[in-house]
Amino acid sequence: MFYKNLFILDPRLRGLFPSDMQTQGRKLMSMIGLAVHGLKNPDTLIPAVQALGSRHVAYGVEEKHYEAVGKALMLTLEQGLEADFTPQVKDAWLATCELLAGVMKQAAYSKPQAA
Repeated sequence: MFYKNLFILDPRLRGLFPSDMQTQGRKLMSMIGLAVHGLKNPDTLIPAVQALGSRHVAYGVEEKHYEAVGKALMLTLEQGLEADFTPQVKDAWLATCELLAGVMKQAAYSKPQAA
């Protein structure tokens, strides 16, 4: 559902993904699980998310793509959770997505500091 929403929002992103979307979907769910459980342990979560952001550069992900991904995720949650997608749940997911996307983008696109 997420990838269907993503490719509707920005069809150009389809080329960044492998043809085996089932494997890709499992990777996404694994990362979401890591993120949700890792919010209680940021010392573990932050390095994993930073590494993910850095890897995404090699896949061709650009900083501007994060907006479509965030919108697709929120839409998918709204569709999947239906009535359980309360304003409080929405706000919590928005805050989580913004935090994780910020960490990923900083790791991926910030220029290294001079020593």
